[in-house]
Amino acid sequence: MSIIAKTDEGHSHEQVKEDAGWKAHWDLLLALVILIVLLVLEYGFQIALPNIPLLIINLVAYFLAGRKVLELAFRKSIRGDFFNEFVLMSVATIGAFIIGEYEEGVAVMVFYQIGEWFQDAAVNRAKRSIKALLDIRPDTVTVIKKGNSSVVDPSQVEIGETIQIKPGEKVALDGELLSDSASFNTAALTGESQPDNKYKGEAVYAGMINLNTVTELKVTALFKDSKLSRILEMVQDATARKSQTQLFISRFAKVYTPIVFSLALVVCIVPYFVLDNYSFQTWFYRALVFLVISCPCALVVSIPLGYFGGIGLASRNGILFKGGNYLDVMTKINAVVMDKTGTLTKGVFKVQKIEPNEIHKEEFIRLTATLEKNSTHPIAKAITDYAGEINQAQIDRIEEIAGHGLKGNIDGKEVLAGNLKLLRKFNISYPQELEEIVDTIVVTAINNKYAGYITISDEIKEDAAQVIKDMHALNIQTVMLSGDKQAVVDDVAKKIGIDNAYGDLLPEGKVEKVQALKNQGKRIAFVGDGVNDAPVVALADAGIAMGGLGSDATIETADIVIQNDQPSKIVAAIRIGKITRNIVWQNIILAMVVKIIVLALGAGGVATLWEAVIADVGVALLAILNAVRIQRIKIYDNIQFT
Repeated sequence: MSIIAKTDEGHSHEQVKEDAGWKAHWDLLLALVILIVLLVLEYGFQIALPNIPLLIINLVAYFLAGRKVLELAFRKSIRGDFFNEFVLMSVATIGAFIIGEYEEGVAVMVFYQIGEWFQDAAVNRAKRSIKALLDIRPDTVTVIKKGNSSVVDPSQVEIGETIQIKPGEKVALDGELLSDSASFNTAALTGESQPDNKYKGEAVYAGMINLNTVTELKVTALFKDSKLSRILEMVQDATARKSQTQLFISRFAKVYTPIVFSLALVVCIVPYFVLDNYSFQTWFYRALVFLVISCPCALVVSIPLGYFGGIGLASRNGILFKGGNYLDVMTKINAVVMDKTGTLTKGVFKVQKIEPNEIHKEEFIRLTATLEKNSTHPIAKAITDYAGEINQAQIDRIEEIAGHGLKGNIDGKEVLAGNLKLLRKFNISYPQELEEIVDTIVVTAINNKYAGYITISDEIKEDAAQVIKDMHALNIQTVMLSGDKQAVVDDVAKKIGIDNAYGDLLPEGKVEKVQALKNQGKRIAFVGDGVNDAPVVALADAGIAMGGLGSDATIETADIVIQNDQPSKIVAAIRIGKITRNIVWQNIILAMVVKIIVLALGAGGVATLWEAVIADVGVALLAILNAVRIQRIKIYDNIQFT
């Protein structure tokens, strides 16, 4: 219905009525009152008004209720678009007036518009609920300048300024924590109510709620550029991306509507050649009933509303779908390919062992950490954190060798730091026992000579093993791809029960593995950081970014963003897709079955225009109620998803 109607100005009918309350529908309410009064007079008090006054009163009510529909029908017709619901409703109701069924013609338009009003309200409610999940930015913020505080609009705060957040207040802007520590509720962003402890220098994002103490932040992004603003924009854009089911229904409607018009003509004309006692008025009336029943209102409204609900349910659980089409994609996934670091493991690496070779330990750490400062990889961060403050060094000609490590010139020395493949690439010999080390290892070479190694370990996430078990229960194949060495990858895979694990992979190696799965007919979701694995994300049917709260690039790259670091959200995303699909198809089947039954009754003269409009509006409202319930579903309940 109104969701897909476009005005000449290019705005959707639904958008025009976004904030419409009962005051904006005074004309419809007045038409309803007129209709009720006429029906009470005619059927209650058996008072028959003269034909001309009766016609005039009904025409007034008709135009009050139906002028927008008639206007849209006219605009579309002059553009050559004759086969749409507005033309269909106009033809049916005008036809009712032609054959003298005034009240029925008015009733069709009144109840049609009332149904549309309810549907608009449901759609707007779904959209507002999606927006409310994220658009929780405060209207004011306390800025600290030279020891004085002032309350201003967040949009007026500049980068680098200091803001203060009191206990219980929402953070208005992204910033860096200046206080020693603070605890925040991140439920609006991640779907998790468990407090998140932050320490001095760590990032805090708009939308978090300060839990325990007066906290100060240094602003790192403008109000319009905050993580919350970007996420909100992404979620709202998602509602405009149509799913395959929606596109199917749009294509179906273009074929369905002209067929209905043709069948209505058949209902009206063919009996003339078959029946001896043919009555044009009787069969014309049946054709009009046929047209009214055929309106695809329930389908047109409830399907996108179902996807709004699915996107809203996901947002409430810390999962951001970039469009309803990805809800559809997740229902077909039968293989989930995951990166290791940051997806199945915490990505919080700690230095375990340092073994220099013919070099002082302090100098070995200084050179290695100086080079690793130029990388954002978690392993590099572990080394630089361990090294602490590093003496200044002259460094130039830094080069990142994808899948291997870093190369640079430090204080006139050529330094390499990375995995064993890096040393092999530069034909630098090293002790063979290094091949047997299971932990992640960083080796360093200075001036083409092996200089030692550092071992670093990661920790598997608490829910990693359970999510693999859940995916197996859904008959989904699990695969892990990593640039880490095979021994480490195998160790993690064994602990969490993953099906296949491949290590020692360069970016192009990951692409080859995913392509091999696609060649087997697999529908693949790839879960990673959304940046380093961009080629694999592009190749997968659905790219899922893990921990997207901390990365702008992640939000831009992935199809689906998991706001926290929990692998269990992968299964939640699949379940939400299946819940949405099930409800959407329930609505499609309900609408089509009822329409076929009532169409047959209308063509046979059993159903009147009254039954036609009640069936049409009734089915639409049932479909709406069914779609709205998506947002109340708890995805972790014991529900069977097929």
